[in-house]
Amino acid sequence: MSTPVRSPRVREDEVEFTAIRAQGAGGQNVNKVSNAVQLRFPIAASSLPAAVKQRLRDLDDRRISADGVVVIKAQRFRSLERNREDAIARLQALVDLAAREPPKRVATRPSAGARARRVDEKVRHGQVKALRRRIVD
Repeated sequence: MSTPVRSPRVREDEVEFTAIRAQGAGGQNVNKVSNAVQLRFPIAASSLPAAVKQRLRDLDDRRISADGVVVIKAQRFRSLERNREDAIARLQALVDLAAREPPKRVATRPSAGARARRVDEKVRHGQVKALRRRIVD
């Protein structure tokens, strides 16, 4: 059994926070207080290991822009500080996902039985197509 690899921690000095107004219902509080947080994390300028940076850039996630900046909007809570913590936790979860190295693929060859079944299926499919042809007298 292998030991789990520790994921690198996101440093808060590499993260840029912007207080913005939250969307949705909330009455007067939503209209006048900027409690939501937008987090911006430039991947290239971070202190993450190169392999983690590359896997993070390669993730198919709409929160990662084309120029390699992770943008997370947190507005779940009414307090600015709790939304900051939520945004950092979500960024750390993304980094944790990228830190896990995918298992190496072991190349295998199809068995003799599998090759025979494939050829039989191809022959059968060719016979079905041959039966669709026009009959010439």
